Amino acid sequence: MIYRIVKYLNNPILERPAESVTEFGTPELAELVESMFETMYSARGIGLAAPQIDIAKRITVIDITGGEEGHEPEKLVLINPEVIAKEGKITEEEGCLSIPGIREPVTRARKVTIRAQNTEGEWYEMDGEDLLARAFQHEIDHLNGILFVNHLSALKRDLIRRRIRKLQKAGEWE
Repeated sequence: MIYRIVKYLNNPILERPAESVTEFGTPELAELVESMFETMYSARGIGLAAPQIDIAKRITVIDITGGEEGHEPEKLVLINPEVIAKEGKITEEEGCLSIPGIREPVTRARKVTIRAQNTEGEWYEMDGEDLLARAFQHEIDHLNGILFVNHLSALKRDLIRRRIRKLQKAGEWE
């Protein structure tokens, strides 16, 4: 099932911390995760957090291949994730499925270690560098009610909000 992606400024769920997942190994959880991958791929993204589909749970899916043909999928499911270590810094352009058409340079750690649970509730740790590290940090931020625009200057954030409000008035931001 492909969900509708919630857009920035249209739903406060994007700016609230999500709730921890406490039930694992259920058909409902497996189905939700699979639907999240379908939704992410159909939107041509590399990551999607449950709040982006209006579900306030600490679940995110990531595949830095974007599901493109010719690439073996690298599906990652992070439930109740947290960043436990950071190393280095790198500034690169970042975008978000909830803020389509807007990309800005964001500084993040170049390498991170995360701790998360899988769909069965088993804890694991994983390292990520460069794009994967950025995806981990971006998606975990979503679960904490933080969007990539929160990493920008107040002036830049204000300009983006004004641009979105104009699009809303024109009926181009649903």
